[in-house]
Amino acid sequence: MLKAQCVLTPPESKRLIAKGIVVLPEVAQAREKGTIIISWGSTCACVVEELTGERVAWERYVAGYIGSGELKVSAGDDRMPPVVLQNGVRVDVHPKDALTAFGAHDVFIKGANAIDLDRNVGILLQNDCGGTIGMALGILAARGSHLVLPVGLEKLIPSVPDASNVCGLQTVDYATGKKVGLMPVMYGKTVTEIDAVYLLSGADAVHIASGGLEDSQGAITLVIYGSAQKVESAIEIIERIKDGQR
Repeated sequence: MLKAQCVLTPPESKRLIAKGIVVLPEVAQAREKGTIIISWGSTCACVVEELTGERVAWERYVAGYIGSGELKVSAGDDRMPPVVLQNGVRVDVHPKDALTAFGAHDVFIKGANAIDLDRNVGILLQNDCGGTIGMALGILAARGSHLVLPVGLEKLIPSVPDASNVCGLQTVDYATGKKVGLMPVMYGKTVTEIDAVYLLSGADAVHIASGGLEDSQGAITLVIYGSAQKVESAIEIIERIKDGQR
C-alpha cells in the first residue's frame, strides 16, 4: 500500500471535484442522452468548463457568494445564465423550462456552502423565495431525478440542521453583508475531494487537516492511500491541477 499527503487549495479542490463529477455514471449517461442543468456556483463554473471545454469566469457564474469578508450577491446584469446541456450539447433553454421536462435520468448540479459529517448539505439563500434550490428541489425529489452537490471540505461544519434552524432572512437582526437563510438538503449525491479522488483513481482518502497561510488559506490536507497504481494516478491528477493543466 502507498500513502501520499496532498494539500489542496480551494481553487484546486474545485477543479478536482469538477473532474470527479464528469465521470459520475449518472452524469455520463445524461451527457450522452438526457438533460444536465448546471446551476450557479464557483465549483459549478469548473464543471461547465469540464463538460463543455469553454472557459468560464467564475465571478460571472455565481449569484450569492462570500467575498471580501462579506455575504454578497453578484450583479445580475453581468451574470451568465445557468448552462443547460441536452444530449451533451449546450442549448438556449431557461433552467425553469428544462426542469419541467425533467425525468429520472436527468441531472441537476448545484454547488453548496456547507456539509456536515452526516453528508447533509447546506445552501445559503439570499432570495426570500428559496432561490435556485427552492425552485428545483421539489421537482427533483418528486421525480427521482439526480441532484449532484459539489462541496469542498473547507465547508465542513458540525451540523447543517442546527445551522439551518438559526438562520432565516426575516429572523436575523444584523449581517456582515446580506442576510441569508440556509436550506438543508439531504436529497442527492454529494461530491467532495475524497469522492473525487476515488472516482478518478480508485484510491481512498482521509481528511487530516484544514486551513493554511498566505495563498493556502482555506486549504485542506488529505492522506490518499491504496495500491501504488491508484495512488500514483491520484498524485498525477492533482499535480496536473496544481500545474494549471485541465
